[in-house]
Amino acid sequence: MATGNELRLVGGTAAPAGNTAAATGGQLRVVITGHVDHGKSTLVGRLFHDTGMLPEGRMEAIEAMCRRRGMPFEWAFLMDSLKAERDQGITIDTSQIWFRHASRDVVIIDAPGHREFIRNMVTGASLADAALLLIDADHGVRRQSRHHALLLHLLGVRQVAVLVNKMDLVGWDAGRFQAIEREACGFLAEVGIEATAWVPISAREGDNVAHRSGNMPWYDGPTVLDLLSRFHPPQLATALPFRMPVQDVYKFDHRRIIAGRIESGRLAVGDRVLFSPANRTARVATIEAWGRDDAVLEAAAGQSVGITLDDQIFAERGDVASHEENPPLESDVFEARLFWLGTEPLQPGSRWTLRFNTRLIPATVERIRRTIDADALEAREASEVPRDAIADVTIRATGLVALDEHTHLARTGRFVLADRGITVAGGLAALGPYPDQRGLVTVRSTNVSAEAHRIDTARRAARNRHRPGVLWLTGLSGAGKSTLAMALEQRLFEEGWQIYVLDGDNVRRGLNANLGFSPEDRAENIRRVGEVAALMADAGLLVVTAFISPYRADRERARAAAKAAGIAFNEVWVKADVAVCEARDPKGLYARARKGEIGDFTGVSAPYEEPAAAELVVDTAAANVEACVQRIAGFVREALGGRD
Repeated sequence: MATGNELRLVGGTAAPAGNTAAATGGQLRVVITGHVDHGKSTLVGRLFHDTGMLPEGRMEAIEAMCRRRGMPFEWAFLMDSLKAERDQGITIDTSQIWFRHASRDVVIIDAPGHREFIRNMVTGASLADAALLLIDADHGVRRQSRHHALLLHLLGVRQVAVLVNKMDLVGWDAGRFQAIEREACGFLAEVGIEATAWVPISAREGDNVAHRSGNMPWYDGPTVLDLLSRFHPPQLATALPFRMPVQDVYKFDHRRIIAGRIESGRLAVGDRVLFSPANRTARVATIEAWGRDDAVLEAAAGQSVGITLDDQIFAERGDVASHEENPPLESDVFEARLFWLGTEPLQPGSRWTLRFNTRLIPATVERIRRTIDADALEAREASEVPRDAIADVTIRATGLVALDEHTHLARTGRFVLADRGITVAGGLAALGPYPDQRGLVTVRSTNVSAEAHRIDTARRAARNRHRPGVLWLTGLSGAGKSTLAMALEQRLFEEGWQIYVLDGDNVRRGLNANLGFSPEDRAENIRRVGEVAALMADAGLLVVTAFISPYRADRERARAAAKAAGIAFNEVWVKADVAVCEARDPKGLYARARKGEIGDFTGVSAPYEEPAAAELVVDTAAANVEACVQRIAGFVREALGGRD
């Protein structure tokens, strides 16, 4: 996304690089947004003039430019620094300007209102701690006003003050101001925003900008300048958990320097750091800071540094460094709320490049759960996402990514989708019903070596007169997995097969009795079953499992466990939709889930990821038990060689 223009002005002088307010938490970033031509840039120009913050000669330069163009004086030209903006009278790029308030340093971000430049508005708002939403008193609430309010909520900006501008055009009418307040208050509440203040202003004339207006004696609230001291400062980034996305790895003489920008937290020499999703750890040997000859013992959020480690572990661009005790989440699938910028509608199954911090990885928008209508402020089911729309989607990457819930750590909870380097979407990530997969892939055992068996798989197969294998039955509760598994076990056992069923309920009575039904516990349940099934198959058995196993990644780990032991793994999708399973409801679980008595219930309040390429599909809604068992038995005989 565009980085925009930055006017580093503080009291008429250039702000020093590495402004200390950012490090101390005194700095506040405020985005000014609203419909095109509602007066955003004019407000900024007037604010700087009325507080004496304009650099020497800037006012005269604007006056001269306006005279050359044969037009009246335009305050907005202080911010609209691009020629195209002056010609068209709209803000295209995102501009940032430093403003020295009596109580704190403020970075004012002027974001474009025109729908064609909405990407830059998203860029500006994503940096903000608070927002001023402008509404034209004459025109009232417009579509872009609603759209921008949705975007502010999407990007996590919760401090929003509403400025009703151009009150001079409506004769300073209190009734008009109150009518707009009532209308805007309603749609802000629907998107989850409660305005901190409502201020009637005239940016062009300066009323209630830096000084109280004499034209509106009926208003006794704060001015715009007052608001800048009333917004709550952002939480200190240094107080948050440590995160440093790896930008690159440099090699100097014998050292490998891992470089990146610290997004949050602090880092000190001697700290033990974890690199995700590689899950490798080492201690910080040195901190390297460019332009520093003295030893650096500590670094904090906002600094770009290099570090060396006491152990030459492999770390690469895209990894995220954290402390071991408070790491990011790891997953290859997550839920997201995104803003779609592509010229063509977003379709389910479309593939993009996912950018999380510095990590680039192919990803698929697997499912569109709903779109949010900017006019009606309603969530709707949809088969595609049109341009400039907000949608809740499920995204699956081709590998693990390290991420944070955006409500916990905003900077490492944001992502971008791109197509050949062009940004097509930006959004916020949340695991939702999906598990943190870190515990499933982290190996903590050390000094462990495998003992080789003296009886190989071929000898076991010769004695049993069939090859071993894992037959993994997956499907919704009530689809018929256990019924089919037990019937199959009986049939093949009577034919002489060495076969055993691992059933979900049975396993949870013993091996996995300590696990609940949270996403993480469900994933661990399947991990254990996958490992046990591989061990039993390695002993020569045909192991049939009957588990919902709702997450595709968990089933793939079970497949990998079997493959590592040289065992055939076949996935059988016992297919039946939610309506069919709920009509059966043999255990009464769906009824309890609908009443809210069971949380995270697959098919009702938790997802079921259908197999992408199961070796066999049996539809229990279309065929009876006997037909399904016969089909599975035939598949097993063919896949595992049958009997002599």
